[in-house]
Order: sequence, then C-alpha cells, then structure tokens
Amino acid sequence: MFKRGLFCVLACTTILAACGNKEDTTKDKNVEELEETVPVTQEETLPYVTPFTGERIANELTMRPVIATINNHPQARPQSGLSSADVVYEMLAEGYVTRFLALFQSEIPDNIGPIRSARSYFIEIADGLDAFYIAHGYSPEAKQMLERGVVDNINGMHYDGTIFKRSRDRVAPHNSYIAGSNIEAAAGKVNASLLYQKKVSYTYYEEEENVTSGTKADWIHVKYSSNENFNSKYTYDTESKTYSRSSGGNITVDYLTNEPIELSNVLVFEMEHWIIDNEGRREIDIFSGGRAYLFQEGYMREVRWDNKDGVLTAIEADGSEVKLVPGKTWINFVPTNPGIATSVIYTNSEQQS
Repeated sequence: MFKRGLFCVLACTTILAACGNKEDTTKDKNVEELEETVPVTQEETLPYVTPFTGERIANELTMRPVIATINNHPQARPQSGLSSADVVYEMLAEGYVTRFLALFQSEIPDNIGPIRSARSYFIEIADGLDAFYIAHGYSPEAKQMLERGVVDNINGMHYDGTIFKRSRDRVAPHNSYIAGSNIEAAAGKVNASLLYQKKVSYTYYEEEENVTSGTKADWIHVKYSSNENFNSKYTYDTESKTYSRSSGGNITVDYLTNEPIELSNVLVFEMEHWIIDNEGRREIDIFSGGRAYLFQEGYMREVRWDNKDGVLTAIEADGSEVKLVPGKTWINFVPTNPGIATSVIYTNSEQQS
C-alpha cells in the first residue's frame, strides 16, 4: 500500500514537472519568435547630393547657383551670408585689396553683403558656372561685358534702394545688401531664369574613404601683401574637422549668426595677375591652369588647377578630379609673381610645440 501511494506521488510529481517544462518551453519559443520579428532599422541614405558641398539631401536642387561679389574692406566686416555660401573665391580686385565671390545654392541666407562692384574675371567665373550674378558697380571692362549679356545679372547701380538696400550702420560703398528673399524678384526684373540647367558639380569623398594624405599642416597663411588686413589665415580643428578663417587679427564670422565660418576644404590656385589701369585694378588669367595647394583634414598636398568647361577645378597628378571633403570650400587666387610657394606658408602645430 505504501509503495503504491509513493508511486502515485512520484507519478504526479513527474507529470507536474513535465507540465512546468512544457509551459517554459512555450514561453521561450514565444520570446524567440518575438525577438525574430523585431525589424532591424537601417540608416536611410538620402538620394541626392548637393553639387557644391557634397552633402546628401532628400530633394534634388533645381535652383541655379547664385554668385555675389562681397566686399572685404575692413569697414565691410563682418559680412552677411558667408557661412551659407557653398564656395567662396577670394582674390585681388585692386591694389592689394581682396574681394570675395560667394556662391550660394544649397542654402540662401536672409541677407547677403555688403555687395561690391564687378570685375571681368568675376563675370567669367559666374559665366562658367552658369550662375545668376549679383554686383553693385563695375569696372569699365566689366560694364561692357554685363551690357553684352555675358552672364545673367542684376546690378545695384540700377536697383539701388529697391532690390538693393543700404544699411544705416555703415557708410558707402560698404553698405549695400540684397535680401535672400529678393533674389527671385531680382531675376524677374532682368528676365533671368533661376532654373538649374548646367549641371556642374565637384567630386567628393565617400564616408568610408581615407582623406588624410600628404604633409601634415593644420595652420595656413595666405599672404597677398605686407598688410595683414587682406591676408588669410586658416586653423584646423580636430574635433569639428573644419577650418576657421581669420584676417586682420580677427576670426571671420557671419554677421547674421555671429558664429565663425567652418570650412571643410581650403584651396590655393596660382594664377597670372597684371594691373590694367591707374586705379590699380587687376586682370587675372582664370583659363590657363597652374599650380595649386589643397588642404583637407589637417593635411596638405600639391595638385594642379584647370579650367574645365568654365569651371575652376583642382586636378590630381593622374589627371583625375580632386575629391573634396563634403562641406564648405574656400578658394584663394594668388599671383604667379611672387608665386604660390612664397605666398602660402603652412605649418604643423604639433611640430612647433
């Protein structure tokens, strides 16, 4: 009797244990199935790339580039809109005074300026990019080119006080501005299309590619004269992986944001310069190509530049286009006399310390 009772107890225990194991197995199976059905989210790759900054965007850009002549006199600083420019070209305009050509496409700032006068080589650059060109005033040679319609343009000489507005806190000729919201109206005034038709773009590194090649150099001095007010200095920041710019002892900031501009690429092109009148106005050969320096992610290497179908392009030794780091780019033009090797000094701060 005792044995039969013990057998029943053992049997019940075994059944209960089996039932318990069955429930646990079912729970484990449900958890496994639940884990298997959780979707794996992947980072979406946006389908389009901005032509002049190489950044990915959701919608294709349809607006043509806009290029404005920006005043770089100390009385014109800080300028408005520079941090929004995809590319800034810096070059001598008269004597040892430099001016900027700021190219806008990926973003249009609220205000641009101070706007300054045109030069023939400014117009040639804008024409090569099929850009809508904005200036206030012109040299005699530039006036003839604009009147011939070499490039679609609007000039503050004809629209001062309407399309162009004067700032009250600065004096002429350092106070002419155009609002970003006025660009469409400006194009309408001169019957110019803002449709992006000449599909110009630079070549860019992919995210996984190695950029660091050449000589380590995180400080750059581009010298136009003994007057530091018009010389450019660039300093590379390893955390942001961008360059800041300064001139005349002051960091270059955007008046609209009061924030320093941040650049991913700095280029220097050596070009033939000559003086054409008693005012010291310059002419620059933007067609013949020549030596160039490229600065990216704290490194420098010597390349060349060429004019490819009107677009000033950096070229590798094998003839391929230089790849740029996605972001903003600043391009300096320096004269062949005294030459790029004299005009540009670059150092590695680690070696100095």
